[in-house]
Amino acid sequence: MNTKTSAGTRLGRPPAAIADSHEAILTAVYDLLQEMSLRELTMERVAKRAGVGKPTLYRWWKTKAALVIAMFEERIIPALDAPMATSVEDAIRQKVGNLISAFNGFFGKVIAEIVAEAQSDPEVLREFSERYIKPRRAGTVNEIVAAQNQGLVPAHVDPELVVDAIFGSLYFNLLLKVTPLTPEYGERLVENCKKLLEI
Repeated sequence: MNTKTSAGTRLGRPPAAIADSHEAILTAVYDLLQEMSLRELTMERVAKRAGVGKPTLYRWWKTKAALVIAMFEERIIPALDAPMATSVEDAIRQKVGNLISAFNGFFGKVIAEIVAEAQSDPEVLREFSERYIKPRRAGTVNEIVAAQNQGLVPAHVDPELVVDAIFGSLYFNLLLKVTPLTPEYGERLVENCKKLLEI
C-alpha cells in the first residue's frame, strides 16, 4: 500500500523494488528467448515469467523490440567491446573475435530473428538500428577517426567504409551462412581489411 509524505504526495515503490523488477524482467526476456523465437515472445509472456503487470513493462519499454534490445544492452553488448585495446587495429581485432563468438551462440540466434522480424515491422527495425547498430558502428568509426587525428591512420581513409567492410561481412555471414563464422575467418578478415586502413 502506498504511503504519503507530509506534503501529501504519494510515494511509489522503493528503488530496491524497482531494481528487482527491472532485473526480473530482463532475466525473463533472456530465459524465454532461450526457449522460443522472437516472434513467439510476447509482452504477456514476459510479464507472467517476471511476475509483474504488463503496465510495468510498457512504462519502461514501449515495444517488445525495445525490451529485447535493453536486455542486450545489459547482458550481452558490454562483452562485445574491447576496453583494453592498445591500438585501433587491436580494438577491431578484439571486437571481431568477440562478435564471432557471440554470433555462434544465443546472441546470434536472436540477432538473426530481429533482422527477420524487422523486414515486416518498421518499429523493430528502428529500435534495432537506433539503439544497437548505429551506436556500435559510430563507436568504431570514432576510434578510427581518433587514430587518424594522431597520425596513425591516413587521413584519406574512410572510417565508415572500413567499419562496413569488416563488420558488414560478419552480419552477412550470420544471416546468409555463406562462410562459417570461425576465429580463423575473423583473423583472415582483419588481416585483409588492414589494407583499407593502411596499417
